[in-house]
Amino acid sequence: QVQLVESGGGSVQAGGSLRLSCAASGRTFSNYVMAWFRQGPGKEREFVAAINSGGRTYYADSVKGRFTIARDNAKNTGYLQMNNLKPEDTAVYYCSAGMWVTITNLRTYNYWGQGTQVTVSS
Repeated sequence: QVQLVESGGGSVQAGGSLRLSCAASGRTFSNYVMAWFRQGPGKEREFVAAINSGGRTYYADSVKGRFTIARDNAKNTGYLQMNNLKPEDTAVYYCSAGMWVTITNLRTYNYWGQGTQVTVSS
């Protein structure tokens, strides 16, 4: 089992920045793909970014160039740096982890955090 706890959400104005953290406990975090998904009001949960055990990163087109995913395996923590935030980034952001995943398919991730709210005002 892997337990995930997100933090760092909040309210910002458009153009601002936030950094989300995902603290993992349980099994060896470094072996897992870690990803961030988000669910906006009235929308389905969607892929945002992922990083595999080797450090390769993947991004949704909507966040490329603005968001950066990273991980610190020594601290069992993942991060999502979000810059130049837009109102359409408003959502609950979820950290997830999985061993054998299809990167953008949320159904292939085994472990999920409780989510953290990000609100971007115009």
